[in-house]
Order: sequence, then structure tokens, then C-alpha cells
Amino acid sequence: MSLRIVSLNTWGGRVYEPLMRYLVDVDADVICLQEVVRTGAAKADWLVYRDHGVELLQRANLFDEIRTALPSHDAFFCPTARGTLFDGDEEVPSEFGLATFVRRSLAVIGQASDFVHGEFSADGWGPHPRARNAHCVRLFSYADGFPVTIAQMHGLRDLNGKGDTPAREEQTEALIDIILNLWRGDERLVVCGDFNVLPESRMFGALADLGLSDLVTARGHNDTRTSYYEKPGRFADYLLVTLKVEVVGFDVVEQPEVSDHRALLLEMR
Repeated sequence: MSLRIVSLNTWGGRVYEPLMRYLVDVDADVICLQEVVRTGAAKADWLVYRDHGVELLQRANLFDEIRTALPSHDAFFCPTARGTLFDGDEEVPSEFGLATFVRRSLAVIGQASDFVHGEFSADGWGPHPRARNAHCVRLFSYADGFPVTIAQMHGLRDLNGKGDTPAREEQTEALIDIILNLWRGDERLVVCGDFNVLPESRMFGALADLGLSDLVTARGHNDTRTSYYEKPGRFADYLLVTLKVEVVGFDVVEQPEVSDHRALLLEMR
């Protein structure tokens, strides 16, 4: 058998109906999602994020809706902050962060989550570059008879671009520390997410020291964005594996478009 793993920045659920159909239809064993919203007090399905003249629709309870749509999966939510979204003029406290969904036929034998940049903010989104976190799970596949560690991260967004900075180097070190809390060096390891870095980033050299190599660039993909993203610079999302991972298939999914990011789909043994 093989394991199917998806990594995707959901863009706050703005392409909601295609996103929900895709997450059900792809039938993945592990789904790693970034930019997920959870708003327990929301009365409306949609809320608005406002920041310096920018307004973005956000699906108010995206985490709970995905959890309901995937009843065969265990759901984990790791918020980076609780800030304010708006229902008209009404302010609604809302959480924002990572979500990981693991099929219940897999045993979760370890997990770790921590911040790779900044700290949790309970009373606002915080200054730029805002806090970011990572979530790592160690799983055992009964069907395949092996453990695998899967880590996802949403990398910090710097308003000056995606180049290397001291903050990004510290972020990489923090990510590696989280991984090493769980991963046994002789086991399979997958690391994925919206890293917000360029392909030539020093981050990949540091991850290579763990034996990780990126499938997006190594397999000739040069675009991890969809038509919803209109800016230059088409790289953001990456998926890395160690040599013990047998890659049965890998795709940077062009269709359907479910976000301004493309989904990364790995089938592995």
C-alpha cells in the first residue's frame, strides 16, 4: 500500500466549495493545511479580515467544516494568534493557524507543535512579520508496517520579500528542533508547507543536512500558485522527503484551483 499526503495553503477558505470537494475527493491519509480559520462565536459563515485598507473574506469556521467533512480523520488545530475579524461592523474574535488531519487507521505515536517565529498572540494578529508555527506528527502505518514523521510549517511573511534574512534562518533552526523532537533518523521523514522562501534559500541547505530534498524543484515544477495569485514570484510551497521515502507519485496540482496556492500531493511508501 501507499500513503497519500496533501499540503495546501487554504487561503482562509476563500475558494470554499471547490476546496471542500477537493479535500474529500482526494482521499488523502494525511492533510497538512495552512491559513485555517476557527471562530467559535461566529454567527455568519463568512467574516472579513481588515488590515490597512485590505479586506479579505475568511471562512469563519473552516476548521470545523473540514473536520465534519472528514469523519474518518482525527483533526489537530494549532493557532498562531487570535485576532479580530468582522461581521459587518461587529468585531468577532477568531483564531488562525495550521490544521492537520490524519486518517484514523494510522496511529499517532507522537506530535510536537511550537513557534518558528514570534509567539502566540491572544489579543491581536501582531506586528509584521507575524508569528508562525509548525506542527509535526509521528505516525505508524499498520498496513505498511513502518513509522513516518510528517512536519508542516507556514513560514513567516516578510513585507520586503522572500529572500534570506536572519529571522528566516532562525525559523529554519526552530523547525529543525521541532522535527528532531520526534523524528528517528533511520525512519521516513516528510516536511511540507508554505515556506514563503525562494528556491535558492539557505533553508534548503540546512534541511539537506537531515537528508531532505525538495520534490517541487527537483522534479521541474516552477509554479506553486494558481490563477488567483497575480503577483510575480510563483514559488511558495515545498515538499521535502528523505531517501527512505519511496516516492510513488508527486504532483503540484493545477486543477482544481482551490486557493491562490496549488496543492502538493505525495504518494509514498
